[in-house]
Amino acid sequence: MKEKRKFDRLPLKLELTISSLFKQDYDLISGINENIEVKDISKTGVGFTCAHALPLNYYFDAKIQLTEDKFFYAVLKIIRMEKTDDGYFVGCEFVGLADILSMRLDAYGDELRNNK
Repeated sequence: MKEKRKFDRLPLKLELTISSLFKQDYDLISGINENIEVKDISKTGVGFTCAHALPLNYYFDAKIQLTEDKFFYAVLKIIRMEKTDDGYFVGCEFVGLADILSMRLDAYGDELRNNK
């Protein structure tokens, strides 16, 4: 099968909590409190697992901690979800990720490759 991804997926072990979801038309879902485990990250988005289904096309705020001293804040949009044996795998894309943050992801990928 031909690879369709534009950017490499990099492994990232990170646990976050989604407290609320929102849409651009001021539709807010609060009290989510869903624990997620980030599995991978790329320049375009994040893949994570969670226990419950989340609505597609909603957004949430996240703090992405690449290393102990390297992190950034981003808005993520839920674009796909797949049922797994123990929950769901969710795919999200970054919304308006600045070039400087994209460069941080490049540097993170370089660090991973150099440490192999």
